[in-house]
Amino acid sequence: MDNGLVRVTISIPNGMVTSINYKGNRNVLDSRRTESQRGYWDLVWSRPGHSEEISVKLKSKIFKVIAQDENQIELSFKNMYSPSQDHSGTCLPLNVDKRFVLLRGSPGFYAYAIYERLEGWPGLELIQTRLLFKLDRTRFNYMAISDDKQRFMPTPEDFQRGKHLAYKEAVLLTNPSNTALKGQVDDKYQYSMDNEENQVHGWISSKEKKNEPGWVCSSDHEGFWIIMPSYEFKTGGPLKRELTSHTGPTCLADFHSQHYAGSTSNGLKFEDGEAWKKVFGPIFIYLNRELENVEPYLLWEDAKEQVRKEIQKWPYSFPMTSDFPPADQRAVVRGRLLITDRFLKNRDFPAKSAYVGLATPGAAGSWQNEAKGYQFWTRTDDEGNFSIRGIRAGNYNLYAWLPGVFGEYKYELLINLAPGNMCNFGDLLFKPPRNGPTIWEIGIPDRTAAEFCIPDASPEYLNSLYINHTEKYRHYGLWDRYTDLYPHEDLIYRIGHSNYQTDWFFAHVNRRIAKNEYVPTTWQILFEMKKVNSTANYTLHMALASASLSEVQVRVNDESKIDPEFTTGLIGKDSAIARHGIHGLYWAFSINITGNKFLSGNNTIFLREAIGEYVFGGVMYDYLRLEGPAGA
Repeated sequence: MDNGLVRVTISIPNGMVTSINYKGNRNVLDSRRTESQRGYWDLVWSRPGHSEEISVKLKSKIFKVIAQDENQIELSFKNMYSPSQDHSGTCLPLNVDKRFVLLRGSPGFYAYAIYERLEGWPGLELIQTRLLFKLDRTRFNYMAISDDKQRFMPTPEDFQRGKHLAYKEAVLLTNPSNTALKGQVDDKYQYSMDNEENQVHGWISSKEKKNEPGWVCSSDHEGFWIIMPSYEFKTGGPLKRELTSHTGPTCLADFHSQHYAGSTSNGLKFEDGEAWKKVFGPIFIYLNRELENVEPYLLWEDAKEQVRKEIQKWPYSFPMTSDFPPADQRAVVRGRLLITDRFLKNRDFPAKSAYVGLATPGAAGSWQNEAKGYQFWTRTDDEGNFSIRGIRAGNYNLYAWLPGVFGEYKYELLINLAPGNMCNFGDLLFKPPRNGPTIWEIGIPDRTAAEFCIPDASPEYLNSLYINHTEKYRHYGLWDRYTDLYPHEDLIYRIGHSNYQTDWFFAHVNRRIAKNEYVPTTWQILFEMKKVNSTANYTLHMALASASLSEVQVRVNDESKIDPEFTTGLIGKDSAIARHGIHGLYWAFSINITGNKFLSGNNTIFLREAIGEYVFGGVMYDYLRLEGPAGA
């Protein structure tokens, strides 16, 4: 495909992108790799009941030109499942139609894929699927994923010479080609982003100073960017975190994965006979270039401007498939969200900056794990008003939550939207969980642990990008810093004296007592109650921002009691602690505690992380609140 600006070469019939040239420059992909290893779709899947995960590159067998005129080229590379040929049960029970689109005058090209299952096909779990590009490692060495997350990156050879750490993807750079990187840790998870923020990321080609960060002017500053103008087709809503770009140089478009969610999420699991169809994308692969002596950071600024242009065009009008409806066949939903909580305000008040979204019908919060359908999200304005455009026809529930308010709203009636519908809900009233007045609270109910104490990284495990950074939780090895700060006694938090920003460790993890040996930990919350109603019910609201093979047990005033007042049971596989996240899947618990468990005077709530042997196990708390009895 060639429009005079961009030339894209794709293998027939496999559908592998082998070459991308911009304005006559040489191939931006890594020509030292085989043609099937440069730009490709892949996935990881398994059969239900089988532990073996199968990783495959999606090599197509059927090639077709969908459109070709002076304005547009669209190519299809398709692979079809045939039940009659799947004698051993090892063939992927999925049709995949990979599409590539080049428009007239466009400084890039579009890619999307249509995944389909027909009735009667065998079961399938789709664990991960993505589109990725391996760039020319001799040229692309500067990565940018946000305004404040950009750096010169190590090379694959640096990784090979480095020391692999406890978490297998993390490498301590012992002998990098750029000596300024020596002694630093690099790990692809340090550059992950939430769906709502992951609009553009990529690489810039440049010469670099060998012993210090900095640019050397060159006529070869090119940018390669993946732009996602929407995340309607991605898993898990606005806070689902995915990989972006990382050492390779690799540029990823992750559409579905278990990252920061775990295998416990519903994901894309299909029973025998279950039919399904979904369009992933389109996304835009954007290229730009700067002239000699122009600062290459301008390529990043230009890429951000292109994001704005692509968002304005969404939903795109060009895809030549009925499976991607254009704007005039999509619906609009409007309304206003109000909060009612007499312990916060005496009157209903607007839910300012709340998240409001439409997703597949389910229980409140089920959208976190939802992957089979589409999701459409927005934020409310200062008055609580929301407007969601570009919604595909179908059945939905409306969900909402407000940072700063515990709980989640769900509109109970099923919403059926036809093509072109406009639905105005008027005022919707969200009554958050509340049983009585607040006795004390810890943290901010915003579904992250960012407000808590995040320690400085150990000097031997630094990534220079995150020194003095607002997101220093991205450093490697912070789970072991708990042991450094609390070597013998666990955390004690005193209501009225302690400060959660400095005294509440961001992750409740296990203590290291020897190399690769860990034990459970018990945190204490100390507080005074002047008067207790022994016959009334009190409520402890406990929200978790993450859980990884953990069990939180709650006891009141008796740490030795065999049976706790409450236990979460074994929960979580989101690995956010090990993968340098500040949240994974959200969990919320409202725990009733009878008044006779409390004392008039000093009290202690014990929080025990009971699964002690796993180095990366634990939870991140989002928020805790103890409430008095109703009517108090």
